[in-house]
Amino acid sequence: MEMVLFLTGFLVALIGTLAGSGGLIGMPIMLLLGIPVHISIATAKFSNIISSSSSFGYLLRDKRVTLSECLPILPIALIGGMTGAVIADQISTKILETIAFLFLIMALFLSINKGIKPKGNHKQRRTLFGYLLFISTYDGMFGPGQATMLMYTHLLHGSSYLKSIALTRFQTFVSCLGAFAIYFQNGHVDWSIGIPFAAGAFLGASLAVRIAKKIDISHVKLLLNFITMILILQFGIKLFFS
Repeated sequence: MEMVLFLTGFLVALIGTLAGSGGLIGMPIMLLLGIPVHISIATAKFSNIISSSSSFGYLLRDKRVTLSECLPILPIALIGGMTGAVIADQISTKILETIAFLFLIMALFLSINKGIKPKGNHKQRRTLFGYLLFISTYDGMFGPGQATMLMYTHLLHGSSYLKSIALTRFQTFVSCLGAFAIYFQNGHVDWSIGIPFAAGAFLGASLAVRIAKKIDISHVKLLLNFITMILILQFGIKLFFS
């Protein structure tokens, strides 16, 4: 099982770093292996801490983003991740998936219609931080689709593709760190599962940030739209047919 977890972690981080939504792969596989859902979520958070910190560090050293651009996100991501983990057992997953479903439809619509033009005013900044808080809370509670929503949010607010990856990796690291602390405290961590999964994720994320520079932005948009449509389809089936 360790090799399956390693390969799954690698694939999750590779796809998740480039376009988000690696959880679409990782979560179902862990559940199919008989891993309890809370341990599966905790494992995903731990692997994201490892993979996102390594890929963010690479992009930071490569000057694709600066720390000053990331620091305003830190409290938002930490509060959101911890809040999501705390209320994970208090709110219906279906309600949160419904919100994510609607958000993804809106993001896809904006992308197809060339998005919004960044204005940099205070109102748009508050709106951006509101989206980021919701996404981090969703990440702490569940997670699949979180990185795709973050990348859309940053792209539609004027960031380049590589900067969007960097900001997404930073926020993912912080929100998962906050959420993992809660899951660890509640006894939902199994290191025999988490370590091989995280090792694969580390290699997958390291490869992804190195090939991201070679990817054409038009291909990226197609990949994002494709991943988003799969997410919408998956959420839609769960919401309306389960």
